[in-house]
Amino acid sequence: MAKNTLPSRFRKVDVDEFDENKFVEEHDEATEQQGPDTGEVDNLIRQGDMMSAFHVALRNPPVNSKNPAIKEKAQAVVLRVLTSFKSSDIEPAVKSLDSNGIDLLMKYVYKGFEKPSENSSAVLLQWHEKAFAVGGLGSIVRVMTSRKTI
Repeated sequence: MAKNTLPSRFRKVDVDEFDENKFVEEHDEATEQQGPDTGEVDNLIRQGDMMSAFHVALRNPPVNSKNPAIKEKAQAVVLRVLTSFKSSDIEPAVKSLDSNGIDLLMKYVYKGFEKPSENSSAVLLQWHEKAFAVGGLGSIVRVMTSRKTI
């Protein structure tokens, strides 16, 4: 009998481990993001510090959360901040964000378009226009193809 001289280590490699579409459910309840701090945002809005309220609202997005109530609460907080801005203050606020912040803002804008409320669509269109001017078409493509939703 001939002895097998070819290596057989390749048969022990789990090829499914390298599949990018493989679903792995991760539960980190302790580190789960709870969304923006509603009390802090409301306090900043009452004080008239819209720029700080804007940054606080975008600071802790619930992108990894599976709880729809947390996502809805975060959307409501961000929408309240966006609708509180004056039209002239939108552009400086958008320009103060980095590219990840602009992508996050676009996610909230599109989420707001899904469930429009009174006069929110007009305000969201203004935010979309300014975010598109800064982030470009790449921002829209990244938001539309992202698997992590808010």
